[in-house]
Amino acid sequence: MPRVLGINIPGRKRTVIALRYIYGIGPALAERICEEAGLDPDKKADDLTDAEITGIAQLLQRDYRTEGDLRREVTQNIRRLVAINCYRGSRHRRGLPCRGQRTKTNSRTRKGPRRTVGAVRDKAARQALKS
Repeated sequence: MPRVLGINIPGRKRTVIALRYIYGIGPALAERICEEAGLDPDKKADDLTDAEITGIAQLLQRDYRTEGDLRREVTQNIRRLVAINCYRGSRHRRGLPCRGQRTKTNSRTRKGPRRTVGAVRDKAARQALKS
């Protein structure tokens, strides 16, 4: 498993696929990185030489924001939205979808598992609630 910017990328996969395991690198950016570094995208990540790996790492550090820096920037953007009390910030604060999706049904990813509201029919559960 080659290591790029402190991230182990899977060695048995093609380089263009393995680069996507780095936070902030998607399909198009992985293709562009392979092109700029002069790598064959179909070459397995295990077959990369040390020089090629350091070349990729230098290219990423110089030209792109990835991993910790990108995560920090995204977190700061969300904190800013929450701090200025805008609509999107209030949705983040409440743990609801921010981009206009419906919430009457769906949106279980943001809202979490369903919490049933109403009468507890199980006798044992009713006793637990009383005490």
